[in-house]
Amino acid sequence: MEEARSPKRRSAETRNRIVSAAHELFVVRGYAGTTFQLVADAAEVSVQTVYFHYGTKSELLKHVVDVASAGDDEPVPLLGRPWFAALQATEDPVKVVEGWVHASGVILDRVAPVLAVVRDAAAGDAGMAAQWAANSRERHTAHGTVVAILARLDALRPGLTERRATDITVGILSPDLFLVMRRECGWTTPQWEEWAADQLSHGLLAS
Repeated sequence: MEEARSPKRRSAETRNRIVSAAHELFVVRGYAGTTFQLVADAAEVSVQTVYFHYGTKSELLKHVVDVASAGDDEPVPLLGRPWFAALQATEDPVKVVEGWVHASGVILDRVAPVLAVVRDAAAGDAGMAAQWAANSRERHTAHGTVVAILARLDALRPGLTERRATDITVGILSPDLFLVMRRECGWTTPQWEEWAADQLSHGLLAS
């Protein structure tokens, strides 16, 4: 049984090395400046191995974004993770906001720099434009799910619709704004979390 699992583990380890190498290269060199040969060299595999696992550069970048979002390569959706189930069971609206902001900070630390690569490449690449649109839809869905928790708790400000609340959440927790505060303003992620939680609580919750 151990021997039967070994090839699968080796394949997973190879994919992890490829994804890790690609993540760093995409962030440093951008989409156009990252080649399969550079990824293969950094991951210490053959370029044929990179092609075998991912086929195209856009497919590789999509997988890099997926892994950065989830934190691993497990086939479990972000909103299917145990920490999100715990958030759904929370009855205190303030703690829901704080928990979601904290989780967002952890995720954005990993994914925001590589999402910026997708955004920048989208202007001149149809595949990347589609990827950016898909990532944007996924963010709206995720934030909308959290807003629905607040609505279920009857915690939204009077007159604030779930759609409007989702838009506010998408804006405050956007990867672009996260990078502005981290890179241009020099904030730490905990500083961003404190600010974002305060802004969301003020913007979404009934007093």
